[in-house]
Amino acid sequence: MFRVGIGYDVHPFAPGRRLVLGGIELPGTQGLAGHSDADVIAHAIGDALLGAAGLGDLGTHFPPSDPQWKDCSSLLLLQRISALLQQDGWQIVNIDVTFIGEQPRLAPHRQAMQERLAAALEIAPHQVSIKATTNERLGFIGRGEGAAALAVALITRPDIEQP
Repeated sequence: MFRVGIGYDVHPFAPGRRLVLGGIELPGTQGLAGHSDADVIAHAIGDALLGAAGLGDLGTHFPPSDPQWKDCSSLLLLQRISALLQQDGWQIVNIDVTFIGEQPRLAPHRQAMQERLAAALEIAPHQVSIKATTNERLGFIGRGEGAAALAVALITRPDIEQP
């Protein structure tokens, strides 16, 4: 059996915050605002995986009202999501992510991000694809006020046949 999930996340930029994308801290003058580390790439992946498995969303499992998630690494969230999937017998086939932002440039960091995300999910780096695009200077993302990510995840349960 195969299942597909889609995840989306968006955060505004905020001064005084670390910029974390794909589990990697990037240099910059401002990071993304959020309850955790606001890693839009990891958050989109988490929602895609949870959705594919029919397990709700990030806000259900890691509510911003819970102080234990304040400033936590989104890689920890992905580790917990991976454990939930494994408990239900799901295996990750692949993940495809598109980062949407005018900056930063992800190309120099793509491989490190794939490796870091894959390690958190206990999969191989080649199972994680990361792409980036701009918003062509349109809207709040185009004005550099924030960034977003969209992810698709394919999971399987080899012990169950497709209906």
